Amino acid sequence: MIPVQGMEGLRVAVLGLGRSGLSAARALKAGGAEPVCWDDNPPARAAAEAEGFECLELSRGGAFEGIARLIVSPGIPHLYPTPNPIVAAALDAGVPVDNDIGLFFQSFATSEWNMFDIAPRVIAVTGSNGKSTTSALIHHILEHAGRNSQLAGNIGRGVLDIEPAPNGGVVVLELSSYQTDLARSLTPDVAVFTNLSPDHLDRHAGMGGYFAAKRRLFAEGGPDRAVIGVDEQEGAFLAGQLSEGAVDDRVIRVSVDRKLGGPGWNVFARKGFLSEYRNGKQAASIDLRSVSGLPGSHNHQNACSAYAACRALGIAPKVIEVAFHSFGGLPHRSQTIGEKGGVRFVNDSKATNVDSAAKALAAFKNVRWICGGLEKEGGLVGLSGASDTVRKAYVIGREAAGFAMQLSVETEVCGTMAIAVTRAIAEAEEGDVVLLAPAAASFDQYDSFEKRGDDFVQLVKAHLG
Repeated sequence: MIPVQGMEGLRVAVLGLGRSGLSAARALKAGGAEPVCWDDNPPARAAAEAEGFECLELSRGGAFEGIARLIVSPGIPHLYPTPNPIVAAALDAGVPVDNDIGLFFQSFATSEWNMFDIAPRVIAVTGSNGKSTTSALIHHILEHAGRNSQLAGNIGRGVLDIEPAPNGGVVVLELSSYQTDLARSLTPDVAVFTNLSPDHLDRHAGMGGYFAAKRRLFAEGGPDRAVIGVDEQEGAFLAGQLSEGAVDDRVIRVSVDRKLGGPGWNVFARKGFLSEYRNGKQAASIDLRSVSGLPGSHNHQNACSAYAACRALGIAPKVIEVAFHSFGGLPHRSQTIGEKGGVRFVNDSKATNVDSAAKALAAFKNVRWICGGLEKEGGLVGLSGASDTVRKAYVIGREAAGFAMQLSVETEVCGTMAIAVTRAIAEAEEGDVVLLAPAAASFDQYDSFEKRGDDFVQLVKAHLG
């Protein structure tokens, strides 16, 4: 646990008592603060009270008298589309609003670091797609290199649940736009921006607000090194804003669309080969085509970002290359479940938006595509040019018929995962790939994309025997 520093003896309100909320309450208490908790869900309050935490209805008048700060869980709106009434009440009362990420950066460094030979580092990863795989891959490379590493945030453990960093330790954080938007402290040593595509637009009032939330990771004093995917205009702009000039190697530019030139520090992948260039000269090259855990150009982008972040910590290219080959990938992200009769089954349930689904489709040929679910803002326009590899789509979800009408490939409205998997298996031929890449949220039929992916995996494994 990371005890919260700087709030000894203060009453701190915690809104939302899920994983991050309870973790924040424990860390506040461990640091000498007095947490005051609330959640609209009675069982969540009961769980907090069972741990000895005071629960106080924060919506009542005068609830914020004597409160030093409000800590808000990620799922609770703090600005758009409208602030949660309790957040609005805190702001009206002049109470600062923060989250567990802000508490982490406020509390991570300790006086013990004065005795360390190598100060601990934090690598923080954000972006629309690939941030989980990139974070896990960085963590995997660090462990392979013999570096003490902890994985936390949206993946792994809660940020305040990890152990205090040892001499030379590295913490790898995956951070969503909800987290970076609100955290009052954001001071990673290395910050990674993978890419940007439309997502969570209602929560950020459009693309401008969404990009602004991501950009905050680089704005609070700035990281020592910034790894920026420049294949979208926002990334190219961000890299330019952070750089002091063409030779400024504090910014490492990443691309999978083109070869990057200039005298700076660049990492890019073309035709399956990762290349690192510094000062206009090639420093390293890795053949990614045989790395089974990182198929497709979207995973090559993840590889480039992870490679750049680890190079920023001084890890040798050959060490990174060996680690790539032992990386097994993450569940629900281009996860190969198995193969039977020459048909490969791949679970990419995490492809919850159009951009990530398009990249998943581009990674394979002869695709039997299982898609559909709760459609996101913007529709399916971005899939119009991504269906060249699709033999047929099998559409699930409550609005499957409407979803299917927007696709430019042969479709079959299945409704449920069980029917879709059965039909895809029945029609699949040798050389085909049965791919779950929904291009939609899961909440019309499942509690999470993980539950959706688990359903697919269970059905496929029953077929594989």
